[in-house]
Amino acid sequence: MPPRFQDLLRNVAVTVEDVPPRFVRLEGGALGLYEGTPIGLRGTDYTMALPDKISVYRRPLLAACNTQRELRDEVRLTVLHEVGHYFGIEDADLPF
Repeated sequence: MPPRFQDLLRNVAVTVEDVPPRFVRLEGGALGLYEGTPIGLRGTDYTMALPDKISVYRRPLLAACNTQRELRDEVRLTVLHEVGHYFGIEDADLPF
């Protein structure tokens, strides 16, 4: 992840899980998921909160890629996509 984004992330856990949870699969599947409160929606009462969570899903990523390079690029894009949600950017507005 580019250092300029790393420096802005606070209280975020990034995890790798085998498969997405059932509710994500029912919505058509996903390569990753952001769970938390985007920074633009955090009020003054946002304290003592558990970390937000970015999950990337190993099996769907492996199924979507044919080479190590494709996998590396897709993981990068997936993490950046979910980081975009952390900053409050909606799917339709993300450039990737």
